[in-house]
Amino acid sequence: MATYLKAPAFPPGGAPPAAFVRLRGPPCGQPAHLSRATWQHGCVTAATHSTLFPQAPDSADAVLEGLDPEQRAVATALHGPVCVLAGAGTGKTRAITHRIAYGVRAGILQPSSVLAVTFTNRAAGEMRGRLRQLGATGVQARTFHSAALRQLQYFWPKAIGGSLPRLVDRKIQLVADAAAACRIRLDRGELRDVTAEIEWSKVTQTVPADYAAAAAKAGRETPRDPSEVAQLYSAYEELKRDRAVIDFEDVLLLTVAVLQDRHDIADQVRAQYQHFVVDEYQDVSPLQQRLLELWLGERDDLCVVGDASQTIYSFTGATPDHLLDFRTRHPGATVVKLVRDYRSTPQVVRLANGLLAQARGRAADHRLELISQRAAGTEPVFTEYADEPAEAEGAARRIRELIDGGVPASEIAVLFRTNSQSETYEQALADAGVPYQLRGAERFFDRPEVRKAIHSLRAAARFGRNDALLDDAPDLPSQVRAVLSGEGWTTQPPAGSGAVRERWESLAALAHLAQDFAAARDGVTLADLVSELDERASAQHAPTVQGVTLASLHSAKGLEWDVVFLVGVAEGMMPITYAKTDEQIEEERRLLYVGVTRARERLHLSWALSRAPGGRPGRRPSRFLDGLRPGGRAAGGRGGPAGPGGVERGSFGAASGPAAPRPRRGQRSPARCRVCGRTLTDAGEMKLMRCEDCPSDMDEGLYERLREWRADQARRSGQPAFCVFTDKTLIAIAETAPDDEHDLARIPGVGMRKLGRYGADVLSICAGRETAGERDPD
Repeated sequence: MATYLKAPAFPPGGAPPAAFVRLRGPPCGQPAHLSRATWQHGCVTAATHSTLFPQAPDSADAVLEGLDPEQRAVATALHGPVCVLAGAGTGKTRAITHRIAYGVRAGILQPSSVLAVTFTNRAAGEMRGRLRQLGATGVQARTFHSAALRQLQYFWPKAIGGSLPRLVDRKIQLVADAAAACRIRLDRGELRDVTAEIEWSKVTQTVPADYAAAAAKAGRETPRDPSEVAQLYSAYEELKRDRAVIDFEDVLLLTVAVLQDRHDIADQVRAQYQHFVVDEYQDVSPLQQRLLELWLGERDDLCVVGDASQTIYSFTGATPDHLLDFRTRHPGATVVKLVRDYRSTPQVVRLANGLLAQARGRAADHRLELISQRAAGTEPVFTEYADEPAEAEGAARRIRELIDGGVPASEIAVLFRTNSQSETYEQALADAGVPYQLRGAERFFDRPEVRKAIHSLRAAARFGRNDALLDDAPDLPSQVRAVLSGEGWTTQPPAGSGAVRERWESLAALAHLAQDFAAARDGVTLADLVSELDERASAQHAPTVQGVTLASLHSAKGLEWDVVFLVGVAEGMMPITYAKTDEQIEEERRLLYVGVTRARERLHLSWALSRAPGGRPGRRPSRFLDGLRPGGRAAGGRGGPAGPGGVERGSFGAASGPAAPRPRRGQRSPARCRVCGRTLTDAGEMKLMRCEDCPSDMDEGLYERLREWRADQARRSGQPAFCVFTDKTLIAIAETAPDDEHDLARIPGVGMRKLGRYGADVLSICAGRETAGERDPD
């Protein structure tokens, strides 16, 4: 019979009753009495808010300090099957890493016998980093694929003979070659979707002959006729065999096959690993579950952690069924529920709970009611805009105000449903002078400039005071800045964007890390920093890159920020248009829930009534917000479209600011190409006020003068050139050569703030006159 532990429901700040804890067998090494002061009065922090460069605890019991009762129960339940149901922000990573560390430090677990698996390299790296900080070195923390690949590489010569076939990291070219062999033409979108179907088939252990039936049973919308997809799948597999290569899914399939067929190898693996921890267990696929079962054998020393309400990857084959059925497969399991939310304010948590309260289905039946442990904050803000460009400009304007008010750009995120929404926000943030970074780019320590910089730092540490670069650098931060300057880095950001700006941000992150490292520990040297960087690279624990994060909701999983802007929360985008079945709709709701729970302190949700300026305002807010925002369903439909400032209301009826005046219907006309008259919808074309393909009548001389002026302004203000005006805005100015402020203000990307700051200069340049700065350089 399952053993349950659930956080008691008590008002944040109130005294909780004694927690009900009943474990199977006595807790190992647990003190007889837990001091409430260690967890209730501010000592427990959010999982990702650990102290910078902390010292390892000096004993096993010290590992348990600062854990709340439920986290402590997880940490001390070291035998038999354990299921941790952990809501968003409840410190699950903290609980399981302290569990492993406590077992190791108490001598109950041998580090080399523990295998902790998760789903991303970032999560595995974070786990390794935390275990290192807790003094539990030697524990293997890996993704399923990484763990399987190591085993496959080791046992392949013994099991199969020869060397392991080459692993292809991107299969899309192979799929394209398979399509050519089958004489099937696929456009770029179909190529991506067919690749995804092949991946789904393999993780669900579906062979080509069974694909059509399996896809129909799963209710999948196939990109081509199912028989064609099956043909492409078969051709893809044959092509891999001919070229002697394997893909990532093959790594798991082949490892499963080896462990099933070779009992001697399976016994050797089981002798190595006796204790397993699986994070994000709601995301395991049938293939990963089969591999886990083979690793375990007949044993039950398994701890799984998950939350069915955060299942958002079912399109890849992930299913929460293994988590939800855990107690059925293991009747004697210890079950711990983590519901104390240390991440988000009560206002954010209330909205998150409200979203799930309307959910349906099996996952919804097992939802966790979160209880915020933080002080009260501001209510979530709901904003309606006339069109998508206005929504992006509104978000950028608010972000600029937050940064000017002292909020670090790295603590702000803009989250959207699809990656195609990113460009509009990139442009809007650039126009507002806001630095940003795109989530999902190349891993930090894999960037060429970072590898080269660390090499230079290592060389400087080796030569020490014999390096002339360090002659005038008395402390660690100045030494690092000196070395980075040798790589071309400057303390001021470059006047540009793209790769140049990204390179500068990478090196700036190393400089900031050195400063934090020196502040945290006295007397550290360059060699100490290099050692820290090596350990961080091994753990993929990257330093913070300054800039607002732009990310899809899927890629934001596992992350958190002080301020989150959830944009495009409208029908057709959330839920997405192709979500048809009840299961698909509920997964979209869970995706929005994941987005909401990324916010620690402030949350902004917005939607646009039309796609383009002047378009028909036919959209309405997402159904998921019905009953959770003022006005319910009717709030998005009646009356004319909202103006650029939007209509804002606090969640649950609490106003968060004055509502902007609603413009008259038809006040904004559609954006049309000034050359051919076509309606423009692309953000870049709307900047130019013409189609990309239409001929330009730009005055090249005027454009060059504007560029020179912009570079001068950027140098004066110490900001990138694109923060003054983007290239496309300059092109639009050079093409239209405005005569007065009215004409200049009509150019997208100018805006009232920039008109007031730069308008006189721009008009002077357009008229061929000197600017004020040219007349008076000081």
